[in-house]
Amino acid sequence: MLTLTSPVETPLHRIPTPIKLALLAVWTAGLFWITSPVLLLTATALIALLHAFGGWFFATHALRMLRPLCPFIAVVAIWHLWTQDGRGGTVVILRMVAAVAAANLVTMTTRLGDMMAVMEWLARPFARFGLPPKTLALAMALVIRFIPVMVERHGQITDAFRARSAKRAGWRVLLPTILAALDDADHVAEALRARGGSA
Repeated sequence: MLTLTSPVETPLHRIPTPIKLALLAVWTAGLFWITSPVLLLTATALIALLHAFGGWFFATHALRMLRPLCPFIAVVAIWHLWTQDGRGGTVVILRMVAAVAAANLVTMTTRLGDMMAVMEWLARPFARFGLPPKTLALAMALVIRFIPVMVERHGQITDAFRARSAKRAGWRVLLPTILAALDDADHVAEALRARGGSA
């Protein structure tokens, strides 16, 4: 459960984790300074090219990881079509896709343990306030890991609902998804306790 790293080796796997995370931070910040759709499209194409270096399996898996963005893209597109601001909608969508795709790329080419080590180092200043760096790093790592897990679980629950009913799933799968999230969190907590906590 605790790995999102792609088994397909790419040159990006060999780049040190601190450098990748720093580049990701600069990349994401830079995207919000760009307002030209052409430049944002170029940035998105560059990220797609980096994914392509990993081969077909790597690229298609990365594409599947972008599926949770589809509802957000639809909402942004509908809103900007309604307000007749096509350029603004294009900028927001390209910026969102380029940022999330870059984050996915870093996640797929970095071991979770390496990311936790960097997060723990960054969290050291909080130790003086009584917040253990290792605990903070573990919490952030679990958030990173649980987001795609819960998206997948929501999809499974939705598919199960559709197989048993002709009605739209919509809000009807919200409670089962929340209960599944709580159940998964309980299992993870038990596993951590069995291993002596985050230490």
